[in-house]
Amino acid sequence: MILNIGTFIVDNPRMTILVLNIDRDDDFGRKAKVTSPIIGLEANLAAASALGMKDPEDSDLNAIYLAIKTYEELKNEGQDVEVATICGHISVGIKSDQILSRQLDHTIAQTKATEVILVSDGAEDENILPIVESRIKISSIQRVNIKQSKQLEDTYYRVLKLLDDDKVKKQFLLPFGLIFIVWAVFLALDMASSGLGAILLTLGVYLLVRVFNWEESIAHMIEEIKSGFLTGKLSFYTTILSILIIGVSVFYAWNLTQSDINEDILWAIPVVSFLSHVIWGIVIAGLIAAFGRVIDVYVREKKIHWSYAIVPFSLLTFGFISNAVFESLYISLHNDFSIEPFLTPTFIGYTTVGILIAFIGAITYHYVKELYIYDQQELEIQEKTASVSDD
Repeated sequence: MILNIGTFIVDNPRMTILVLNIDRDDDFGRKAKVTSPIIGLEANLAAASALGMKDPEDSDLNAIYLAIKTYEELKNEGQDVEVATICGHISVGIKSDQILSRQLDHTIAQTKATEVILVSDGAEDENILPIVESRIKISSIQRVNIKQSKQLEDTYYRVLKLLDDDKVKKQFLLPFGLIFIVWAVFLALDMASSGLGAILLTLGVYLLVRVFNWEESIAHMIEEIKSGFLTGKLSFYTTILSILIIGVSVFYAWNLTQSDINEDILWAIPVVSFLSHVIWGIVIAGLIAAFGRVIDVYVREKKIHWSYAIVPFSLLTFGFISNAVFESLYISLHNDFSIEPFLTPTFIGYTTVGILIAFIGAITYHYVKELYIYDQQELEIQEKTASVSDD
């Protein structure tokens, strides 16, 4: 409309409304072989007809007809309106949204639209709202609700989005995956009766890992094992050897304990017997693993960390004292909790040796620590002197 006011002429151009239908997963392109963007009434009618012939049950068909209906209603009211459909990609996500962004820019430029009425067939398509809002004003959103499937579609989409979250996968899908794997293994071994126990054990271990936040430690351990296998680290092989030693020790201790499993004796006796027989296997395995670790650190950094100095003393102290306690306790339980086994030369000797080793270890630890700190200070002084000389 042109208004004459004195010598001034004010031009009030009409605003163009774009009725925009969004097909985020490109059903029109994949099923009906229609090239997008689809701009104009005739092109959208042809696209709707093509998709209807291929898949009459597709919800995008309802969305495009709603867009056409909205276009005709606004046209009958005398509005300056255009209708268009833009399509993304079957890989819904970044790739799809990039395609939609380019088609949206092209459509706006061709129609010269100033505002948009958005038409979609569900929550998935409406994820593109921020992209549209960044380019043009949205005056209305029209959503197709297919009565018999609206709630189902929303639930399906939300479940898919939830399952796509890495956190959800680890918390909920991982336990089910473990259950299926363990159950399948026991079925293949024809041990279905033991499968339930194995599943409960697996879930118990998983829950402990989750409760104590051991995920990072386990991931780090796996990376260390992988790295050791690929680079030939000594600690990789000493760790495997340590695990084998512990396994053999457990098997050996279990066999020796079988003779103590009897309904007529206290249940604690076989437990104490098992612990007394497995202790030295744990100590030896720990010494071997620590040795491999020290060698690897020395080869990599050309020095030995002072923190490893206490490990052998701690393991040997644990071995001597634990062995003395459990063996004496085993004899005591067989003799109605007699205190005499704790006064024997064997108990006193093993305990004394353990305490002496701990004492020597503490002195050695503090000596090595002070030496390490002194070397560090000397190195820092040398570096500062070198930097001053360079200046």
